[in-house]
Amino acid sequence: MNLFKNVSTFLGFDNEYEESKLVLFGSPFDGTTSFRPGTRFASNVMRSESYGLETYSPYLDKDLEDVKAFDAGDLEFPFGNTQKVLDEIYDFTSNILKDDKTPIMIGGEHLVSLGSIKAVYEKYNDMYLIHFDAHTDLRDDYLGEPLSHASVIKRCWDFMGDNKIYQFGIRSGEKAEFEWAKQHTNLTKFSCEGLKEAVKTIGDKPVYITIDLDILDPSIFSGTGTPEPGGITFNEMMEAIKTMESLNIVGADIVELAPQYDTSGVSNAVACKILREMALIIEK
Repeated sequence: MNLFKNVSTFLGFDNEYEESKLVLFGSPFDGTTSFRPGTRFASNVMRSESYGLETYSPYLDKDLEDVKAFDAGDLEFPFGNTQKVLDEIYDFTSNILKDDKTPIMIGGEHLVSLGSIKAVYEKYNDMYLIHFDAHTDLRDDYLGEPLSHASVIKRCWDFMGDNKIYQFGIRSGEKAEFEWAKQHTNLTKFSCEGLKEAVKTIGDKPVYITIDLDILDPSIFSGTGTPEPGGITFNEMMEAIKTMESLNIVGADIVELAPQYDTSGVSNAVACKILREMALIIEK
């Protein structure tokens, strides 16, 4: 896949495509948002706001200047066709994987993860999924629609099956979702407790990490469509990322930033910093 360098790039993602190991792209879609829309604006905002950061991470003692990473810009989606949006994400991710590169996606609402996760799973069919979120996302459908950000992890389970999905920080969902998870996923309520054990279990198997930023408490991250009180702290998120540093990460995404709900810009800074740390643990 031959891509030209994007004019506006995320901090440190300004290398040439051919030489890069990491490829960042945006999926600006929020067509199934169930409460407050606006996540379609996240990727563009994160690119400009990222220059408030340094490339160096004191958390990991690593620097984006030492990473070969490319920003492919945003995909362009048709209005009103959710399946086509997912197909385009799937196709784009598949092409990145064919070039032996690792995809990192910025959402968009959480449903966009389905297209990317499906593509990565088809290349690595022994893949695990680590899911950080306030919400279970395990409904069969939302108001009769099976393709929804409220059902994205259930759609992933459809092809991944039992014992491959770890969920952390969950504190909202229907009672039936929590009951279903007891038999089919590894769900941890309220915190990231048990992540170290999950990392040991996964070992060197391929893993995809999806971070719904509303796992964070709204006092830290208010810029999201469905804020849920009782979330983890930023430092707990940093510790979780450090815990996953040894994993064989073959794909990742960060979703559900809706910049307009936090006029202070703090949520944008939080999202950018989490993306920086994720890029640094992916690139060994």
